[in-house]
Amino acid sequence: MTLFAQTCVGSTVFKRGRFVLVALTLLLGLTIPAWAQEAEIVGTVTDTTGASIPGASITATNIVTGLARTTLSNDVGQYSLPSLRIGRYNIKAALEGFKTAEQKDLVLQVGDRARVDLRLEVGEVSETITVASESVSVQSESGEISSVINSEQVQQIATNGRSIYSLVALVPGTTSNLPDTQVPTSVGGNANVSFNGQRMSHNIYLIDGGENLDRGGAGTISVMPSIDAIAEFRALSSNYSPEYGLSSAGTMTMILQSGTPKYHASAWEFNRNDAYNARNFFQAKKTKVRFNVFGFNASGPIIPTDDPKSFFFFNMEWRKSGSSSNFNRVVPLPSTYQGNFGSTAIHVPSAAQLSPALQSKFTAAGLTLGGAFPNNTIPASLLDPSAQALLSAGIFPAPTNGSSYVGSVPTPTEVREEIVRIDHAFSDKFSLFGHWIADHVDQT
Repeated sequence: MTLFAQTCVGSTVFKRGRFVLVALTLLLGLTIPAWAQEAEIVGTVTDTTGASIPGASITATNIVTGLARTTLSNDVGQYSLPSLRIGRYNIKAALEGFKTAEQKDLVLQVGDRARVDLRLEVGEVSETITVASESVSVQSESGEISSVINSEQVQQIATNGRSIYSLVALVPGTTSNLPDTQVPTSVGGNANVSFNGQRMSHNIYLIDGGENLDRGGAGTISVMPSIDAIAEFRALSSNYSPEYGLSSAGTMTMILQSGTPKYHASAWEFNRNDAYNARNFFQAKKTKVRFNVFGFNASGPIIPTDDPKSFFFFNMEWRKSGSSSNFNRVVPLPSTYQGNFGSTAIHVPSAAQLSPALQSKFTAAGLTLGGAFPNNTIPASLLDPSAQALLSAGIFPAPTNGSSYVGSVPTPTEVREEIVRIDHAFSDKFSLFGHWIADHVDQT
């Protein structure tokens, strides 16, 4: 079972009643299902002759947290352990009259359905036969084509701008039209990545199993978690199961990090500045670059005990970009703002181009429809007051090279993000987790 809440604030930053939101989430979120955010182990328990063994106790223990899940094999020896957190597990099968069989260090990744068949030999339960997990496993439980990027890869692969879209573009079968760099923000981000030639707008993103897609806006993700908050994510490109039926193209399912029995904390700072750059050959001075991404993670048990059952993970990150964009555009000459175009010939619109009311207005100014403006100057009576106010306010920059403006325009963006995830195990058969994400964006 899961509960989650995600908020995204665009254009301006404002305060929210956080505790009210959390309370509403606890009350309403209990009925919200989350799919494929975790992993599953299936298998068959047999004896040395290959006969199935019903009633065997199978236990999967998370090596990091120590939390265990237990089930029994059915009448044909099959078992299933669904909704397991990603991580490393030891799996044991035990039954009176047989030696205990154990498979160590099985790695479960997001969306995995791993098969672990266990063979029991006649003997004492206190005796254990251990099998090491294969370093490379083969997906035999489905025809799904997908790729997993784990937490180490997520954090260590160099991406220009630390955007999750840059990692998605690394998956086999993708083509992209992403810019060289972009500020990692959900509002205004470029998500142009295509899977196997499918439409880019038909991709979908999930966080902890919940949909994270701005369907009513730009078709991008509604909140963009910090790369350092992601445990791993799986990109499914084709042949995936019906539980992913919300999209006809690629499906990206991300898992947020979780707490562990030990307290951990980390901090980071990424900086870009034009002081490190060379000048653009076509510009007189460097383009301004100010890009800072900094934040921290903290995690651990909520109550420190020898056998904790509740864990927390908290992430906070700031992304500040004071960079500028290069422009080379033709702009109006300030000398023409009052209607005087100098030596450039300008003509009065013809009768066919004007309504009767405008024809009368041009005639009243002493102009001949379709003829030239006297002295290439528009009479003051025909200049629109609103347009004059905009021109006076500086709606256009002054040209720097002939009739063109060559320079840079500031495009500031500020993002503040907060993530909280809580995990609690009530028993070996029932656990609950939830997350809360606030994604505040202020950009021009």
